[in-house]
Amino acid sequence: MRAKRLLSERGIPYEEIDVTANDEVRDWLIRETGGRRTVPQIFIHGKAIGGFVELRALDKSGELASLLEAPAGP
Repeated sequence: MRAKRLLSERGIPYEEIDVTANDEVRDWLIRETGGRRTVPQIFIHGKAIGGFVELRALDKSGELASLLEAPAGP
């Protein structure tokens, strides 16, 4: 809820994917996040940044806006 609130307050659109009833998607999430099993797991331009704590830290440091500006290169 906190991550969704922060994103909404900043006017940042997001897609929420519920992995609780989908083992295939949950397995993908675990692989893509290096083994993390907690939610939320937040991705920006396809790159895992972590959960709410990491999102909040990026926001406070000003890095969140930079990350959202343009997708990172390959």
